Amino acid sequence: MEDPFGFLDLPVRQVITDIVNWIVANFRDFSRTYISPPVRGVMDGVQWALSAIPPGLFLLGMLLLGWWAASWRIGVFALVSFALIGFMGVWDQMIVTLSLVITAVFFCVLFGLPLGILSSRSDRFYAILRPILDIMQTTPPFVYLVPAVMLFSIGNVPGLIATIVFAMPPIIRMTNLGIRQVNDELIEAAVAFGSSRRQILWKVQFPLALPTVMAGLNQTIMLSLSMVVIAAIIGAGGLGLEVYAGLERLNIGQAFVGGIGIVLLAMVLDRITQGLGEKAPGARRQGD
Repeated sequence: MEDPFGFLDLPVRQVITDIVNWIVANFRDFSRTYISPPVRGVMDGVQWALSAIPPGLFLLGMLLLGWWAASWRIGVFALVSFALIGFMGVWDQMIVTLSLVITAVFFCVLFGLPLGILSSRSDRFYAILRPILDIMQTTPPFVYLVPAVMLFSIGNVPGLIATIVFAMPPIIRMTNLGIRQVNDELIEAAVAFGSSRRQILWKVQFPLALPTVMAGLNQTIMLSLSMVVIAAIIGAGGLGLEVYAGLERLNIGQAFVGGIGIVLLAMVLDRITQGLGEKAPGARRQGD
């Protein structure tokens, strides 16, 4: 059967390949000199700090954190979950994964919050940013791995960069949405009392938008965790590597242990961030 599209062959593959090759040729040295060291430094610092905490003290801290953020049930759930991870023999791998997630979320918040605030203040800026966010969020994560490896080589850094790109859109979108949803009457009242734009943002809009921002943070954390197995393909360690190694060796038990660890970690972080969102000033005001 004749191909109805055969009369026109768009050179999309070649164009994209040429663009990526140009980016790598011109920005590889810059990426490895100026981007890779701070990203690796933050992750190494987080991993060192987490590794320095004795497991017993870590479990107690998670119990108290879950209790304070949500309820005593969540605190007990966090304690039991991390204890199970330790008893399954993947405590060190969990520390690496948690370090990856914390570092990725740190950079997502560092860049995502300002972009979300700018988006809420300028419709034109958000109109430009929105298709970029759509591409970042809908592009299959595997696509990020090739340019990340070409720019940053093998290891934790390219996995982190791919995770940051994939997980950043929710925090930007939800920050923008939360600020835009603040009641105009409250803003007018703040203006009437002589508040500056900065005071209105940080003392009126952002506190009221905080529950929505926390929902975006929750999604960012979940997307970061969803990348740990994919990032393991290019050298990122942790529970994702445990899953990948188990699948590669057809060791189903090893893969399941890593997968269970990721699920437990995701559930604990999800419950804690949800609890923090419900404790935010804006959530209490809405409840009233």
